Amino acid sequence: MFMARIAKVIEVVGSSDKSWQDAAIAALDEAKKTIHGITGLEVGDMTARIDPNNGNITEYHTAVKIAFGVEH
Repeated sequence: MFMARIAKVIEVVGSSDKSWQDAAIAALDEAKKTIHGITGLEVGDMTARIDPNNGNITEYHTAVKIAFGVEH
């Protein structure tokens, strides 16, 4: 009999003072601490905090959806 494979997807937001890529990696690294069997990652919204005094980006935020298999 065919057994359906089921995946769960969660969304987390990482932050970094360097880049959106580093923010995504931070989110994945944090998820790996408690989630096993991660199979994929989808990058979503990328936002940033701006310093109003100089107009520079001070913090990058990246939302990622992380997929992992459901254990039976």
